[in-house]
Amino acid sequence: MTPAELSSTVLHAVRRAVDAGELDVTVPARAVVAPPGPGGCGDYATNIALQLARPAGQPPYRVAEVLRPYLVGVDGVADVVLTGPGFLNISLGGAAPAALVEEILSAGTRYGHADAPDAPDAPDGSVVRLHCPHDLRAVVVADAVARVLRCQGALVRVTAEGFDREWTAALGVRVDGVGPAPAGPPVTVRPVPAPADPLPLGRDAARWALLHPAAHDRPRIGDEHLAQREGNPLFRVRYAHARSRALTRNAADLGFAAAPGPVPDAPQDLLAALGDHPRVLAAAAAHRAPDRIARHLVAVADATLPFLPAVLPRGGEKPSAAHRARLALAEAAGTVLAGGLTLLGIDAPDHL
Repeated sequence: MTPAELSSTVLHAVRRAVDAGELDVTVPARAVVAPPGPGGCGDYATNIALQLARPAGQPPYRVAEVLRPYLVGVDGVADVVLTGPGFLNISLGGAAPAALVEEILSAGTRYGHADAPDAPDAPDGSVVRLHCPHDLRAVVVADAVARVLRCQGALVRVTAEGFDREWTAALGVRVDGVGPAPAGPPVTVRPVPAPADPLPLGRDAARWALLHPAAHDRPRIGDEHLAQREGNPLFRVRYAHARSRALTRNAADLGFAAAPGPVPDAPQDLLAALGDHPRVLAAAAAHRAPDRIARHLVAVADATLPFLPAVLPRGGEKPSAAHRARLALAEAAGTVLAGGLTLLGIDAPDHL
């Protein structure tokens, strides 16, 4: 069960409690599930009881008590424990990571892309019009926003008040038109300009330097984006991807391949980050904020790197089902990293 599926399961539990007359509330549009905080337990926790307490006219802990029986015994849920003022701490079955990993590997780098051809705010198929000033960072951000919107099914047209041809060759950006803002209500993309020319950094580092900070933050343009060390977030993201690909090659040399399955020692922060990827893409599209993807990729990489040394057999160990399942999880992490980098217009090399 992925975090998105678990969120739907929690909402279904609320709906069942309402239908049974145990709660008198409007079923919310979404339920937040996340790794448990201090004092929590299990794989995920939700604050849905605290969210519903006031409209239900009951204490949060009582709402949690009402919801618990509707969650316990659901396929994929092993146990539900109440903690604090009313948090529901959910433990998933042993095969919980397998479904998520299988979903990611099946979708490939398109994991998290919308299936339906609907834009986040243009469900009728109308074009989302992005317009930016004659500024390199604005054009790069608009290019990334367009990529993210398209992955969510939107039709997008990007225009700029000015455009230098070298930007396409150097950073891979393009616009559909140059001149004043087009007729209609375009979305103006106007981030804080870069304090220096990022082109000397090269395509990948320059795009990362311009996209990783939020639009209202001034980007840093310096050689730190080229450093091949852990202090460089871009390096960590690309290194985690390259290491995952190296593990696949190493496993082939040892005579085995990935196979999704139970991973008893799977890092919960990694599973949560991978499961959250579709939501991050949708939010980045809705808020025109590719920086959300960049920061999410850093979180995925930071959760992936400590896990990778445990993937392959050690010493005289023979490859087992556990090794194949760990390799599948590592490949899923690499797939999410590659897909996210691609949306940002940044290369994800297999060798680094």
